[in-house]
Amino acid sequence: MIDKLEMFIALANEGHFGRAAEACGVTQPTLSSAIKQLEDQLGVQLVFRGSRFQGLTPEGRRVLDRARRIVGDTRALRDEMRALRSGLTGTLRIGVIPTALPMVVDLTTPFTKRHPDVRVTILSRTSAEILTGIERLDLDAGITYLDNEPLGRVTQVPLYPEFYRLVCAPTLPLAQAGRVTWADLAGLPLCLLTGDMQNRRIVNQHLAEAGAAAAPVIESNSTIALLAHVMTGDWCSVLPKKLADMFVQSGRLAAVPIVGPEVEHLVGLIAAHREPHTPVIAALLDAARRAGEVR
Repeated sequence: MIDKLEMFIALANEGHFGRAAEACGVTQPTLSSAIKQLEDQLGVQLVFRGSRFQGLTPEGRRVLDRARRIVGDTRALRDEMRALRSGLTGTLRIGVIPTALPMVVDLTTPFTKRHPDVRVTILSRTSAEILTGIERLDLDAGITYLDNEPLGRVTQVPLYPEFYRLVCAPTLPLAQAGRVTWADLAGLPLCLLTGDMQNRRIVNQHLAEAGAAAAPVIESNSTIALLAHVMTGDWCSVLPKKLADMFVQSGRLAAVPIVGPEVEHLVGLIAAHREPHTPVIAALLDAARRAGEVR
């Protein structure tokens, strides 16, 4: 039954029989047969069928919610038994918003030193993708904003507050300013993150509150791409202080505090709300609490 539920979840996630079969490591006929057997066992139709996948029936959507809980609990039980037998092992999949990627090392380094048999996969994701990935069981945890947009029912551990800096080449006059206001950013040649990034929505919000509007000519979902443009001396950007400081130290960039007001947003670790957590997730949450206390 569990294997069939996992195939059903994969089909709902992928929306395509072939891709779902590939994700499960089985043939498409095997997956189709498993879904049909699950329907027979439950006595309801779960999937609209045609020449291709056409979505879940109302009963299928209801079963999907329960299936995710059952599979999540089963994986948690397996992890717990494995931890009792041989200590913490396995792979952690952590989705991280792009602006927090340089800071994730403060969590993963002490965690892997304490639990050397756990492998960690770090994936760059938007805040929305992190929530979806945790819900779909594609991600085990995420690092994202805690206080700006609704997170739903998740376990949260604060890591650090995010402050903002105007980042520019050190040769520009603005680089010598002790501080700038959000209103001062109006009219600057900005390059910013794309609109699907929560950081960009935060920047837009504070610019709008100051009576300014963001009209960047360059947008990217990569902070590295933004920094490369800023280093040419033709562009400015708005980035978190911790990220900006990594490049300011080399002397290639200047970071000017943005005030009027100086705003902050909390970044932290989230995981699916489940009691008890799997041993690996519980250990990760503990590491996050330690990292937050150090900061």
